[in-house]
Amino acid sequence: MIFDNKNCTILFLDSMVNKEQLQTFVIAPILEAETGEIDKVVEATEVQAVSSISEIGSKLMEGCCVILIEGREVAWTVSVAETTSRSIETPANERSIKSAHDGFVESIGTNLLLIRRRVKTPQLKVQSYTLGRQSNTKVNLVYLANLANSEMVEEIKRRVSSIDVDQLLSSGEIEEFIEDNPYSPFPQMLHTERPDRAVSYLTEGKVLLLVDGDPRVLIMPITFFAFYQASDDYNSRWMVGTFFRCIRFLSYIISICLPAIYIAIVSYHSEVLPIGILYSVRVSLENVPFHPFIEAFTMQIVLELLKEASIRLPTPIAQTIGIVGGVVIGTAVVEASFVSNTMVVIIGLTAISSFVAPVNEMGTSARLLGFPVMVAAAVLGFFGIAIVLMVIVMHLCKLETFGMPYFSPLAPLKEKDLKDTLIRMPAWKMVTRPSDSLPAYKKQQWRTRGWKKS
Repeated sequence: MIFDNKNCTILFLDSMVNKEQLQTFVIAPILEAETGEIDKVVEATEVQAVSSISEIGSKLMEGCCVILIEGREVAWTVSVAETTSRSIETPANERSIKSAHDGFVESIGTNLLLIRRRVKTPQLKVQSYTLGRQSNTKVNLVYLANLANSEMVEEIKRRVSSIDVDQLLSSGEIEEFIEDNPYSPFPQMLHTERPDRAVSYLTEGKVLLLVDGDPRVLIMPITFFAFYQASDDYNSRWMVGTFFRCIRFLSYIISICLPAIYIAIVSYHSEVLPIGILYSVRVSLENVPFHPFIEAFTMQIVLELLKEASIRLPTPIAQTIGIVGGVVIGTAVVEASFVSNTMVVIIGLTAISSFVAPVNEMGTSARLLGFPVMVAAAVLGFFGIAIVLMVIVMHLCKLETFGMPYFSPLAPLKEKDLKDTLIRMPAWKMVTRPSDSLPAYKKQQWRTRGWKKS
């Protein structure tokens, strides 16, 4: 086409641009104006002048069109990208009863919108990165400048900017590159699909990491107790929230220790059981040819196989697999005397307990830790269980994430922060923020129940 009496060319990638926007906001205005300044003629919000060929290439890959005019030393890029993200839906992995029902999606722009809807302050800062030499993935760091610890933010920026790989497509890959202890079985960053949960940690002085194409947001730094906090805890009365939180922590201990305790009792410490229960256990083990450790280990592996199969298969088939695995196979192995009735009950309770955790990564770590505890129980009984649990607690006390204690507020002990860990105190009692991320100022409530005085 001709513009300003010179040849004008528009470059774009066919699959990356919205044809209607390109025609309406770029081509039609240029044909009508015939002369003038491109940035004033084009009817688009994002018009940028560039002079680098490499920058032009990256803009084309982002869904921009490039306007070239003969004799001009600069080109203009106009954002007319095609958007094909799914609509905002309820998070599939973090369902709630009383909390909001919107969830993050694969579009980084939409995810930022969900956050900005809840945090309407100019202190909300967004630091953008492009990671992956081939994938050129957009990554955003989000934090509150007046709350987040500046040294921690700079350390996170340093680690993220140092990533140099060919492709980076998910937040899980970034987590592995920047976490402090890659060999720890405990997750050191929290993944969430819930905007309300992400914003709650944002207002505590923590940092969010968003990856384009990933519906999960990374929260850092995080503590062990955050993995057992659910959004419904804060939308129910404090006694109800505390009760369910205690149930979750109890489930974590059960998922790690229950099979090991059974192995230790049957193998070494049968005297701790009442005579009636001991007789029932002995009768169930009478025709089983395997050691209790072999029973527990095999059943745990079968459970993991069934879980993986149910995840990968379509929903109707997955439900069938669950019924077949839980009822038919369980009944068959007991009747064949491969496994005792008691062991089936123990493994069933362990599986249910491991799925209680609001965050899937912590439930998986509990099942992994159950294996070394079972080995210790088979070798040394209760003494072996005590040794392994001591090692786990010492590891938790020593673990740090971005320089912050992972087991806070128990190690180091911070009594004022205990109001939102094992128990949840009433909302009007939480006058100060948790200190694990060293926020710039701790006070968050300026007037709570002052109405009673008047």
